[in-house]
Amino acid sequence: MKITDETHYINTIYYKIEQAAKYCRHLGTQIFDKLCLHLTLDEFATLDTISLYGEICQRDLAKLILKDRPSTGRILNSLDERGFITRFADTKNNRLVRKMKLTKEGSKILEKASKILKEYLADLPQVLTDSERDNLEHSIQMLKQGLEKEVEMNI
Repeated sequence: MKITDETHYINTIYYKIEQAAKYCRHLGTQIFDKLCLHLTLDEFATLDTISLYGEICQRDLAKLILKDRPSTGRILNSLDERGFITRFADTKNNRLVRKMKLTKEGSKILEKASKILKEYLADLPQVLTDSERDNLEHSIQMLKQGLEKEVEMNI
């Protein structure tokens, strides 16, 4: 049954993106559980973000992974306890901040998990052509940039 009445929120592009994102999140969680990667999806995303941005403070990290600071702190505590990251004091804009970076063990687990995840995702049924995926990525990026200007994030 196809209902296209956009007077209902559940028929808008925003809700459809939210639904797709929830499916992606559930898929990611199921993959990490199934493959026994010994990381949660949030921990993996955090390691990947730290890897990409290098030494980063918790506030900037929280903004990038779209988590509040307490949730980000819990993720970082878990990663720190397992020796995947190290934290240190530094300054930013003449203020004392705590930053973190990957350890050798963190880099190893990230590399291992990335490889396994990439191989697993390559075996999933392809529902989009390369061209459709590229167009979708571009459209999502444009939407994200537009929403960033409108949405107040208290992170």
